[in-house]
Amino acid sequence: MRVLWAPWRLCYVSAADEQSGCIFCDKPALKTPSERREQLVLYSDDSISILMNKFPYANAHLMVAPRVHSADFPAVDERTASMLHVGIGKCMEAISAEYRPHGFNIGMNLGRIAGAGIDDHMHWHVVPRWEGDTNFMPVLADTKVMPEHLEEAYDRLVGHFGGQAS
Repeated sequence: MRVLWAPWRLCYVSAADEQSGCIFCDKPALKTPSERREQLVLYSDDSISILMNKFPYANAHLMVAPRVHSADFPAVDERTASMLHVGIGKCMEAISAEYRPHGFNIGMNLGRIAGAGIDDHMHWHVVPRWEGDTNFMPVLADTKVMPEHLEEAYDRLVGHFGGQAS
């Protein structure tokens, strides 16, 4: 068996064990640009927030969530639903401008049994895809290779959401 060493990932894996509260409630409340960059918050307003995924499926994997702490999808009010739709579109525009993906996976996992890592606050995943991105590494070696650090990806994307890199 071959081992691909990525020691910089330990901080992300360890952080999952220390997580308290709700990232979709706590992180968007951060005010300073440096705090928002550190926590990978690209955008937030009174309806929605857009964050980068610290445990991405692909480079530039974003998450869009309502600001209301809820996992009750049918209870989302019309205005928030509309803003979530607009936010997902904004994510696609930003990722397309910076990374030129060939397609996207967009979806949500409702409930832990459905694969939700955070199951008490609904959120949508916006995952860019490229032809050939499922190659031998994930298929045979059960390993993902991320070509860019999260903070570099943040700096590329934040301007598309009205912010600026620190």
